[in-house]
Amino acid sequence: MTNSLPANLPIIGRRGLMLVLSSPSGAGKTTIGHLLLERDDHIALSVSATTRLPRPGEVDGSHYHFISVERYKEMVKDGAFLEHAKVFDNYYGTLKAPVEAELAKGRDMLFDIDWQGAQQLAQNARSDMVSVFILPPTLAELQRRLKDRGADSPEVVENRMSKAGAEMSHWREYDYIVVNTDLSRSVNAVLSILKAERLKRDRQQGMADFVTELRGGE
Repeated sequence: MTNSLPANLPIIGRRGLMLVLSSPSGAGKTTIGHLLLERDDHIALSVSATTRLPRPGEVDGSHYHFISVERYKEMVKDGAFLEHAKVFDNYYGTLKAPVEAELAKGRDMLFDIDWQGAQQLAQNARSDMVSVFILPPTLAELQRRLKDRGADSPEVVENRMSKAGAEMSHWREYDYIVVNTDLSRSVNAVLSILKAERLKRDRQQGMADFVTELRGGE
């Protein structure tokens, strides 16, 4: 005999959360993020604005909003960004209005940003933020991944490797740490974090009314 759940399960209002993934370049945050989006329908990617040129296959508005340096500086002055930073001689920023609208509707947002952006988010919206830092298993493996993806010149790879140590020094600022030795296990770890954080009492804004109703209106 199997138990069936009732059709009229309660819907409890919840505020969305901002799931931040950071790592040194090449450690796997972007790949983990893409797999997370494929496996969970209740989270969407926050599309950042950037002044860097598109890489092969990247689509404006899908991967990034590609803008000029002049436009970027205007948006900073207008307060249009929830966070913004300069990374490897290019500028990046998260648009404030669309993120806040999605959180209010109970939609979770995924952020693929560096430690500078994560610090700004923590300053501006810490209660909405869940941060995960992705570490490589070894520096040799990090270098191999950077070379194998073929997106950067040898000089850029060397530059990224030279900055990896400084980036990894910020690991203590994050809520969770995942060592990306195995991609599948790393994705499952981040999914587990996401599921647990959604159950936090303070995020379930409709819980007080739900419990009051359970208690007969007391």
